[in-house]
Amino acid sequence: MTIAILGGGAGGLAAAVELTHAGHRVRVWNRNPRRLDPHRDGGIRTRGVLGEGTTMPAAGFTSDLSEALDGAEAVVVCLPSAVHPALFRDLAAARCSVPIVLNPGHTGGALHLRRVFAEQGAALPPVAEFSTLTYVGRVYDGVAAITGRAGRVRAGALPGGSEALARATELFPGASAVDDVLASSLSNVNLVLHPPGAILGAAWVEATGGDFTFYVEGMTPGVARVVQRFDDERRAVARAFGHELPSLIEEMAGIGTVDDADAVARGDILSAVRGGEANRTIPAPDSLEHRYYQEDFAFGVLPFLALADAAGVATPTAASLFEIANALVPNDLRSGGLDAARLGIAGSSRDALLASVRAS
Repeated sequence: MTIAILGGGAGGLAAAVELTHAGHRVRVWNRNPRRLDPHRDGGIRTRGVLGEGTTMPAAGFTSDLSEALDGAEAVVVCLPSAVHPALFRDLAAARCSVPIVLNPGHTGGALHLRRVFAEQGAALPPVAEFSTLTYVGRVYDGVAAITGRAGRVRAGALPGGSEALARATELFPGASAVDDVLASSLSNVNLVLHPPGAILGAAWVEATGGDFTFYVEGMTPGVARVVQRFDDERRAVARAFGHELPSLIEEMAGIGTVDDADAVARGDILSAVRGGEANRTIPAPDSLEHRYYQEDFAFGVLPFLALADAAGVATPTAASLFEIANALVPNDLRSGGLDAARLGIAGSSRDALLASVRAS
């Protein structure tokens, strides 16, 4: 299969390596060509769970979106949600008609894409989204260090998206289909995992430039208690939409970022998160410009609050975290963030929203 991977970060590079080794013809696109420069001649260098070595995608690299889409049988988007607005407009302008897999969809990614295509007057292609990126990794000095590969992610599709869901589960065997994109969006572990630690550790971030490990040193008993409150709210919203979702650490255990089965059984967020090998060495944000503040609030908590409002569920912990974040960072997180209007659900009732995401 010919696949366009959109994104030259750790997730996109990891997907390109794994899908190339699976026999697919892969082309990697990134808007900024400098992100691709370290890989153009010698290929993608990796270390970690995908092995140590170099892989050259058969169709190479490009910063031309039209070239990336040419001949593609599937488009896999592995990019931060903060860049989705521009990308979705470009995909709509290109009249992309092949199945699109958002890996991940973050919170509300598929709904956001549908809204942008409608605004651009473009026909919606088959669309599926993953709850979580299928890899844990960072790029250091041109090398993709992949410390984890998800054992399971949730995959939801918009109505008419069965072909995208089939592509998603074929390309990424750990993908498990769920009833709709509300279930996949509300299974986004970073939605709950990042914001409490980012807010409660903000002074430490500013004082040290992030010189501590976010998931170990930054995960204190108090942070864990706030994570638990937020997770309870997430599951209550999902329940209002008819989905009984696992707890955060149960979901992380399925993904593979939590290893301590006893801690999961006890519901011990502190021990479970601290003990996860895949996230153990990941550093804290280096500033308030980091994506844990800018992306996880504007494109994570904000759309979650919109979904909660449509569900009619009170979420005081999530709302408080968002308000503190909006006061903390130097910019307005609502401006350009993924609110109800940008999700295309402004004024939607619970029943209307459910009807819009489920095939008749």
